[in-house]
Amino acid sequence: MPKHLLRPQGDFPHAGLPRRLAAMFYDFLLCIALLMVVTLIYKLVQMSIVGEVHLRQLSDSGALDGDPLLSSLLLLCLFAFFAKFWTHSGQTLGMQVWGLRVQNADGTAIDLKQALLRFMIAIPSLLCLGLGLFWVLWDKQKRSWHDIYSDSLIVQLPKDTHKK
Repeated sequence: MPKHLLRPQGDFPHAGLPRRLAAMFYDFLLCIALLMVVTLIYKLVQMSIVGEVHLRQLSDSGALDGDPLLSSLLLLCLFAFFAKFWTHSGQTLGMQVWGLRVQNADGTAIDLKQALLRFMIAIPSLLCLGLGLFWVLWDKQKRSWHDIYSDSLIVQLPKDTHKK
């Protein structure tokens, strides 16, 4: 599948840490809402299958704590959220607000494999007290661990292009 060029094209500066953090905060809020909706739908389906009384008993006994199916579903939904935005337009909603875009060095959109690498490396990158994210302060090209491992970069778009 050929990679598609992202618009606008140009040689844009690499994004710094403050904008990345701001965009991440916006996306964090959206992801919390997404996870709440998915959990609600999951619980409604679960209730329709086993019944409300039985589900309440399972919940009270702690049998539903750490539900691996729900955890897997939530992780998959988070990946789908990021992968769709990253591979289509290069921008999540938070990135759009802050004028950031993830792309390949040649200005094309990242592919699904790169999105999966970004997503999977971002998890330990953040869990290591954010060291993988703060790596942009030391890297000459302002790359985080997930940028490096997915062979992608985050650029800052000109103001006149991201406010439209």
